[in-house]
Amino acid sequence: MVQVNIQQSASGVRWCNLPLKWNTRVSPHARPHLWVKLLNQLSPFSYEEALLLCQASEFEWIAWVPDHGEVTLHESQFCLMN
Repeated sequence: MVQVNIQQSASGVRWCNLPLKWNTRVSPHARPHLWVKLLNQLSPFSYEEALLLCQASEFEWIAWVPDHGEVTLHESQFCLMN
C-alpha cells in the first residue's frame, strides 16, 4: 500500500470559476468593484487580473487592468475568482 502525504499549500492561489457552458452569461455574478481573472493577458507587461468598474452593455464591462489602463471587456474574456 502506498502512503500519500498531502500538505496544504501556503500559496495564495485563487481558483477561477469557469462557466460550465460557454454560452452561459457571467454578469449575474459580476458586479462593480470585483476583481476578475483575465483568460488572456492583454499585453506582456499587464496584470492577469482586472477590476470591474461598471457594466457598459449587456455583455461588456469597463474594467481597469494594472499596468495597462482602462479597457472594455466582453464577458467571454474573464472569469470570476473565489
